[in-house]
Amino acid sequence: MNYLAKLLAVMLTALLLSACSGQATKPGEGGPAVEDHSTGTGTTAPGTEGAEGASTSALPGQTGVQGDELDNPNSPLAKRTIYFDFDKSEVKDEYKPLIAAHAQYLATHPDAHVTLEGNTDERGSREYNIGLGERRAEAVRRLMLFQGATDQQIQVVSYGEERPVALGHDEAAWSQNRRVEIVYKR
Repeated sequence: MNYLAKLLAVMLTALLLSACSGQATKPGEGGPAVEDHSTGTGTTAPGTEGAEGASTSALPGQTGVQGDELDNPNSPLAKRTIYFDFDKSEVKDEYKPLIAAHAQYLATHPDAHVTLEGNTDERGSREYNIGLGERRAEAVRRLMLFQGATDQQIQVVSYGEERPVALGHDEAAWSQNRRVEIVYKR
């Protein structure tokens, strides 16, 4: 592993560890509000007492989230979509740390496998969009390989415009459809 990859791995580990540390709250105080992006509402952070008085703290002597990092909604690994600009297959800088986190997970879990699903908006011919979706997925794959994942762990597929997440015919919908989704095989 070259120096840059080692440095990135150390930085990601430090970032993940610092994200896991926090201050405990006293019972009845509630917890820090966490925004739920799917509903736009706030919820109480795990490990604290909510409005109904239910406690979700860990067992005595145990800290942090137990289980697989992929199942932790507070983990960077919970984000699995990389968005692209119109007619582009270059990964934006803002998504490189996300890809690095997934690559690190794959590097440390050799039995884990992903499918990178390339997608486009509806503009362009079907054939062109299949090719563009594949170029996008391959761009993500190359970054993952560079950062420690193995070729055997990654499969690439392009759906072109066939699997939109937004059905509108405007920029708001198109921008959501220009994406690569990281799908873990379990």
